[in-house]
Formats: sequence, structure tokens, C-alpha cells
Amino acid sequence: MRAPMKRRTFTPTEANRTLPLVRRIVADILDTGRRLRELAEAGPPAEETEEFRAGRAELRRLTDELAELGCEYKDWSFDAGLVDFPARIDGEPVLLCWRSDEDQVSWFHTADAGFAGRERIPAELLVE
Repeated sequence: MRAPMKRRTFTPTEANRTLPLVRRIVADILDTGRRLRELAEAGPPAEETEEFRAGRAELRRLTDELAELGCEYKDWSFDAGLVDFPARIDGEPVLLCWRSDEDQVSWFHTADAGFAGRERIPAELLVE
């Protein structure tokens, strides 16, 4: 049995450096997710169509690509494009939080607080 992969942690600077790639992946996730939602809303049995199955496989591939980078997609309504980056601030585990309409990773929250508990990343941690 293979040992579990150690979870990567990001600094705010590292998370921001990944954004060009993360943005492209998230744009594709949002497009694919919205297309699947439209197919599902068109009525059953959308899940049985080849287009739906292909879209679901594409979503899996894209979210796996984010996971390989070390971050996680969190917006299954496909409205905001939320991504969390595991990190540590003041020695505590947190999730740096980015939404697809934001210019940079500027927020964080604890795992328990979620998006509603977002706080600004301290300015001194955003300097390279």
C-alpha cells in the first residue's frame, strides 16, 4: 500500500503565483458545471446522455488537476468559483480562500468557519 500524499501548504505569495493556472482551470470548471446544470434542468434523463457523462468526467478531471496543485474546488453551484489553499497563519492551519472574481488571494478562514468566516490575510504576509 502506498503512503498517503502529504498535504501541501501554501504561503499567500505561493497561492497567488498559482492563480494564472488556477483561473484557467476554474473558468473551465464553471463553464462545464453550468452546462451540466442546464442539461439537468432541461429534464430527465439528462444523467443518461453521453454529453452529461462526458461533462461529469471533465469536471472530475479539472478538479483533480486543482488537487494535484494542492488546492480544492469548493463551489458546486458553479456560481462563484471558490478555491481553498491549505496554509498556516501564526502557526495555525487555515485555508486561503479565493473567489474567481477576485484579483488575488487576499482572504483566509478556518476549516470550521468556511466562506462566511473569511478574514483578510495580514498585509505583511502578502509581501513577496
